[in-house]
Amino acid sequence: MAFPELLDRVGGLGRFQVLQTMALVTPILWVTSQNMLENFSAAVPHHRCWVPLLDNITAQASVPEDFGPDALLAISIPLGPAQQPHQCRRFRQPQWQLMESNTTATNWSEANTEPCEDGWVYDHSTFTSTIVTTWDLVCDSQALRPMAQSIYLAGILVGAAVCGHTSDRFGRRRVLTWSYLQVAVSGTVAAFIPIFPLYCLFRFLVASAVAGVMMNSASLLMEWTSARTLMMTLNSLGFSFGHLLTGSVAYGVRNWRMLQLAVSAPFFLYFIYSWWLPESARWLLTVGKLEQSLQELQRVAAINRRKAEGNTLTMEVLRSAMKEEPSGDQAHARLGILLHTPGLRLRTFISMLCWFAFGFTFYGLALNLQALGSNIFLLQALIGAVDLPVKIGSLMLLNCLGRRLCQASSLVLPGLCILANILVPREMEVLRSALAVLGLGSLGAAFTCATIFSGELFPTVLRMRAVGLGQVAARGGAILGPLVSLLGVYGPWLPLLVYGVVSVLSGLAALLLPETKNLPLPDTIQDIQKPGNEKEEEREKGKTEEDDGEQEEEEEEEEEEEKQGEELGMKREQKREEEEEGGGGNKGLLPPADSRRKQRAAFPGPL
Repeated sequence: MAFPELLDRVGGLGRFQVLQTMALVTPILWVTSQNMLENFSAAVPHHRCWVPLLDNITAQASVPEDFGPDALLAISIPLGPAQQPHQCRRFRQPQWQLMESNTTATNWSEANTEPCEDGWVYDHSTFTSTIVTTWDLVCDSQALRPMAQSIYLAGILVGAAVCGHTSDRFGRRRVLTWSYLQVAVSGTVAAFIPIFPLYCLFRFLVASAVAGVMMNSASLLMEWTSARTLMMTLNSLGFSFGHLLTGSVAYGVRNWRMLQLAVSAPFFLYFIYSWWLPESARWLLTVGKLEQSLQELQRVAAINRRKAEGNTLTMEVLRSAMKEEPSGDQAHARLGILLHTPGLRLRTFISMLCWFAFGFTFYGLALNLQALGSNIFLLQALIGAVDLPVKIGSLMLLNCLGRRLCQASSLVLPGLCILANILVPREMEVLRSALAVLGLGSLGAAFTCATIFSGELFPTVLRMRAVGLGQVAARGGAILGPLVSLLGVYGPWLPLLVYGVVSVLSGLAALLLPETKNLPLPDTIQDIQKPGNEKEEEREKGKTEEDDGEQEEEEEEEEEEEKQGEELGMKREQKREEEEEGGGGNKGLLPPADSRRKQRAAFPGPL
């Protein structure tokens, strides 16, 4: 009896699975909030240099009453891009001459200005506080903001590598419980940390634990149910609802410290109730912990109201199940085969390119919503609202249009939307927001397509290694994506151009991949190389069949000639016998009848 049969006996889809799904998917919503948090906690408000005439009460007392705030701003701050007050420079001395009607402030020189030596004044109408306003991450320090986002995404990459090994050694539930605690503690400390480098450190720790939550939640959902597709769909939808939750919470909490605390505190609750979650019985069987596996199976059977079936399970039954489970000591193909085999090299590079384009473009844009529209709360919620039907619709399109076309279109379409946003004026906020949401929603479809397509492109002996390379490429793209926003100093359109071009070129490259719709999964490298030799094999097969047919025709002709010869010989023999019986005078000249029959038998043809 294998483990799936054991699971069917205790219940593969019952009340326990419903409770487990609720317990594991609910934290996923807040995991998404952690991932998207810096859209709001690191938002960049409007800002300008601190100047005495506007921000010092003593200096304001000496200003004539005829000068209002706008006039004082004009003589203190030079104009920057888009004819707005410059955000990073101020005049060394008030330019009173600008108050005259025949002068303008358009032709100012660097010699007349200086950096913001006394700090900045921020607009607090949208956010009361962000990490940008707390640590002045603007102007010369503006690179620190996307760097903090990249450090967080690097933490997810490191956490995925570490948690994968520790989960196989110490168990899924134990690592999941630790990950809940680490997110709760590190996130809470990050909310009160006074130094930016330490903030980045604790956000890195949060990210590494977030990877453990995502991986082990998915493992427990899959290993405790017979309806794996349903469970993974619900797990995926948890991320979609997480976008809605993030926009709602951020709209209500405008202080970054309180927002960081709000998305971290729930994990204390998840840490507490995770102690009651059962460990994966399949993993316990794999590592030989039969007694604990039996206890967990009987516990699940009781929750599913199959206590009687659970009581029939014994240690002998589990030992039998452990023997029938596939062993993990089979030889694995080397990773280098993916890069050196001609049929696999192209698939590997293009698959990694598609994964890289997804991570690069999605996280580059999703963590910089301010570049796509002014109402970032609405944009965040719309991403989740669009992501729900897109994930469901992409599964249907994969079966209708095929894998290759869906993968290509799901990357080309968002790239075109991003490039179109370059041409849309900032005043047309509705159109810009619509294009941004459509593009990010299509990238959600690209993730679904890449997940399925990459699994079908590679043989079983190399599938997990190839998928792992794809995940590394996606995380690498996610780390680099936020850094592209630094190109905005050379032009606000330049980051969008980079994102759009990478997405479009990756989508076009996906057209070079073979179609895998309705094809059996390849098991060996020879299965991958078979389509290339198919015509040659058919040609060889046809040639062999043609040669066999000619040989059969020759043999039939020879048999027909022999048959005709036998018939002619029989007729002549019969005629001679008749002549022999009729002509007695010649009887003595002929050999005896028995001797003649023997000769004819030896030479059936004409004599």
